[in-house]
Amino acid sequence: MPDRETSTVVTAYQHGLALARAGAFFEAHEAFETAWRDCAAAERDFFQGLVHVVVSAYQRGRGKPVAAERQRAKALRRLAPFAPAHRGLDVAAILGALERAEPDLRQHLVERDLQPPVAIEEEQQPERDEGGA
Repeated sequence: MPDRETSTVVTAYQHGLALARAGAFFEAHEAFETAWRDCAAAERDFFQGLVHVVVSAYQRGRGKPVAAERQRAKALRRLAPFAPAHRGLDVAAILGALERAEPDLRQHLVERDLQPPVAIEEEQQPERDEGGA
């Protein structure tokens, strides 16, 4: 059975992503803060970076470009160590979008299977005995 810390972090993280994709940036920041408070020390910058991402979007929506830019810069700094991916999130894509100052990052706030697919040719090849027989 998962411990309270793990389940709280996972639940808050997934809820924050769903809220962010829906454009509920203020609420998403609260969910990511919950994950940040309960996560292991090694992940604090990751969750704080996500807070900065959604607060930047929130400030942009309020017509506060200077505040939005400050949050964008903080997000870049906090998320960079987690590239290319962390917790199923394509951090490299988010960083690229932040560097380009894309106005809408919702499409990037999606958990994905970031493992490269196995080529069909590899799946169909019979296993060979490398020892030679």
